[in-house]
Amino acid sequence: MAEFEPVKTIPEFRKLNDADILEGYLDGFHGTTEPGSDKSPSYCHGWLNGQVDAGFRDQSEAQKELAQAFQNL
Repeated sequence: MAEFEPVKTIPEFRKLNDADILEGYLDGFHGTTEPGSDKSPSYCHGWLNGQVDAGFRDQSEAQKELAQAFQNL
């Protein structure tokens, strides 16, 4: 998963695939192992958010930046 840059901006977020985000989110929320290079950036973004929402990890700086960008709309 380290091969993907974290999503920090709204334009970057809008390029992601919603279905892959949801799949990754659910997997991350339910504690599946960290995805490898066989998963898309969209899946990885969702997985990280699922991990945070489930309490498995703290929010990253990139996640904070993206949340702030949406709050400033």
